Amino acid sequence: MPAASAIQTLVVDDQLSMRALIRASLQQIGIKDIREAADGEAGLREMIAKPAHLVISDFNMPNLDGLGLLRAVRAHPPTQGAAFIMLTGRADRELVARAVQFGVNNYLVKPFTVTQLKEKLEAVFGPLT
Repeated sequence: MPAASAIQTLVVDDQLSMRALIRASLQQIGIKDIREAADGEAGLREMIAKPAHLVISDFNMPNLDGLGLLRAVRAHPPTQGAAFIMLTGRADRELVARAVQFGVNNYLVKPFTVTQLKEKLEAVFGPLT
């Protein structure tokens, strides 16, 4: 049972308001170590510089979308074991299938609640303390 406070998290979304919402939700769950990136390219640089345990990434972003980021994270040995949750505004079956094919751990449809986010995290990490 991992402690939420021990999970290093990277939030990748091109919308500042969405990053703030995700950060606030994670803090309510007990996650404190949260870094942010404004697009997939910046997120990949962050992950290579300092790998996180968890990436929560938007799908639709400029420069490098969420699927591209997922593929890059999985292809890089120091980051390939990170948990990856895809955030999307659409529960598109084809997108979800492609994300699963590339190794996504879970996905979350916007808008979401703190309870939904916690359920997705616990499906990946097990019960959080």
